[in-house]
Amino acid sequence: MSPDVPCCPLSPLCHLCPHVCVSLCPSLSPCLPCCPWCPLSPLLSPAVPVSPLLLVSSVQAVMASTAGYIISSSCQHVIDDQHWLAAAYPPFAVPYFVYDVYAMYLCHLQRAQVKGHGPGGARAFLRHERLMVLHHGAMVLVCFPVVWRQGKGDFFLGCLLMAELSTPLVCLGKVLILLHLQHTTLHKLNAVALLLTFLLCRVLLFPYLYWAYGRHRGLALLRVPSALPVAYNMAAVAMAAPQLYWFGLICRGAWRLFRPAGSPPRPP
Repeated sequence: MSPDVPCCPLSPLCHLCPHVCVSLCPSLSPCLPCCPWCPLSPLLSPAVPVSPLLLVSSVQAVMASTAGYIISSSCQHVIDDQHWLAAAYPPFAVPYFVYDVYAMYLCHLQRAQVKGHGPGGARAFLRHERLMVLHHGAMVLVCFPVVWRQGKGDFFLGCLLMAELSTPLVCLGKVLILLHLQHTTLHKLNAVALLLTFLLCRVLLFPYLYWAYGRHRGLALLRVPSALPVAYNMAAVAMAAPQLYWFGLICRGAWRLFRPAGSPPRPP
């Protein structure tokens, strides 16, 4: 067992298992031995600082998608109907997205140190995670502020929150890879579920939102963009573009996972 670290409030837990708090307290990482009997040790090793981030992201995603379903299913009028969760959830969600960006930045610094690439920096982080930062920024600046919506559009906010439904599957896939279970049936089933969920909840989400607004206004789907302010269309494009890129990566990963043995690799 590792010695206690007096400055760490979690150090008493080290008497049970030294890997309990390594993911929460980086100061313990230099003195932690490998824990071969623990099946979760690959997730909690100092070289893999992402496990708490995956857990928090999954919990938030379940909460967001649940709140989104309740909101959207309760609003019959897509513009004027309101639900109290639409005003109550954003004050929780906005700090989460800010935290998530900061946590990803800390993980970026840790990975750079582990791989010996130097300390890295904010510029390298933004270059590597620019789409994720753009996505989080759009959610914080476009979707959540009540001042923009003025009590309207709770239905659309609920639908956007349901896009988080695919996040737990993304996190599960990363966990399975970290546990070296990427060739198991569970990983393949998760890949199929992720592909379908991401397609329905993120890629097809924006055409559905346009269709729902067009049905409310009595407009055909193709006429909806011209009936909306340019800023609304630009915001939709800014949020949809990362989803299309990530969906392409998911499709490429699914092809590599399910392609027949001996078949040529898919061109980049």
